[in-house]
Amino acid sequence: MTEPDTDHSAVDPAPVRPRGQRSRGSRPLFTAGMAALTAALGYFAVSSNAEDPLHLYFGLLILVGATLPSLRWARQGDFRLPVFEVFMLTGVNTYAIPLLTGHQHLAQYSDADITTTALGVLFFQAVANLTYFATKARPKTTAAWTEEVIAKNITDYLEYGMIITTTYTAVVLLTDWIPRDLVGVLRAVCYGVGIMTSFILSRMWGQGLLPPQKKTVFVVLLVLQVIFSWTALFLIGGMSILILTFLGYVTGSKRLPIVPMAVAIIAAGTLHNGKSAMRLKYWEGRAPMPTLTEIPAFYSEWIGYSLDPEISRKTKETNAILQRTSLMHILCLVVSYTPDRRPYLEGKTYGQIPGQFVPRFFWPEKPVGHISTHTLSIYYGLQDEESTGKTTVAFGLLSEAYANFGFFGLALIGALFAYAFKKIGDWSIYSPLLSYPGLFQIVLMAWSFQAELTLSVWITSLYQACIAVLGVPFLVRNLLGR
Repeated sequence: MTEPDTDHSAVDPAPVRPRGQRSRGSRPLFTAGMAALTAALGYFAVSSNAEDPLHLYFGLLILVGATLPSLRWARQGDFRLPVFEVFMLTGVNTYAIPLLTGHQHLAQYSDADITTTALGVLFFQAVANLTYFATKARPKTTAAWTEEVIAKNITDYLEYGMIITTTYTAVVLLTDWIPRDLVGVLRAVCYGVGIMTSFILSRMWGQGLLPPQKKTVFVVLLVLQVIFSWTALFLIGGMSILILTFLGYVTGSKRLPIVPMAVAIIAAGTLHNGKSAMRLKYWEGRAPMPTLTEIPAFYSEWIGYSLDPEISRKTKETNAILQRTSLMHILCLVVSYTPDRRPYLEGKTYGQIPGQFVPRFFWPEKPVGHISTHTLSIYYGLQDEESTGKTTVAFGLLSEAYANFGFFGLALIGALFAYAFKKIGDWSIYSPLLSYPGLFQIVLMAWSFQAELTLSVWITSLYQACIAVLGVPFLVRNLLGR
């Protein structure tokens, strides 16, 4: 029996191990997941705020349907990246919990509309799960699928990538040094590099391949990224970074980083309480945003608002953090209007996707990236043409699918994503994480929990991220010979 590889210059050779070999940590992770699901089912069974008992049962079934793929992945014990599993897991906070806790906006809809909506979510989950389990593909073994892009001193490059992304985040949010024409390009490159580096480093940490000194550097840079990101008064950016990092660690170790996750949840939850007061001052009151040296005072003020009992009480009553991630009420809105008051769009928003791939240089009048979201917002009376330029309403894939084709649309989107994720996963079984297919799966992992996007934004932003994530290693390999 050979000793484990202790070479810190490389990541594991493939996202999964040969059939039959399982992670020693898989059973505890599966046991913890089952315990969490059982506790959640028991808790909501006795304390649910759902007014109709039928909605309670539907909510519990949605909870099971969302977590089942992740539990199966944990039980299998291989190291396949759980892209589909994370994609389905978003149904917990977007659909199950809002239904079980009686989301405040659900009171606007009839029991019949809520029932139809819940059945639609369950139908989507059933089609997606069945399609995923039924789809098979042969692993690819050609050089394009099995060769690493960068094989030498990878941790050094990853460390530099973290530094670049952290520096860019600080500069773009705290200064006006970067010309506006360059912001979009630099954002795609730097955030693409950040996705790749944070996931791989955290995965290496989970596998025991990251030296102690590099762990320290990684944590410092990661925390700084989150702090800089949150100065924009959007918590979702920093939380996305943390979620991807936790996923990297879990896929590498088959263990949950319970303490870091608890710290992140407490920090985000606390700041969420004071976010509205901060936005009122810095957005509507147009107070100057902090400079680098003013960040400590900025966060001190923010925490002060968050801990103010009156502000905290109002926030918990009207803007709870879990309610902010809900898409259940948006799907209820679409179901209540379609097709009785608004006919199905019959693919209109999907027809807007191809135009997004045309460079604006060739089409100066190209619609904005969120054209599909704006189309839905105007169609269902949530916004007018002018207001779409100021705010964007999160619709999500399921609401868009139902608006276009009803229940058939829900089945179509479930089957499409499940089929694509399973094919890519099976093809890449023997692909090293630092190969092009491996890096592509990292991007898919990052996009799998972007539940609030419409298909147009999901695909085009994924495309832009792939150019950055796959393009940078290509340049490193071909220009530096690494």
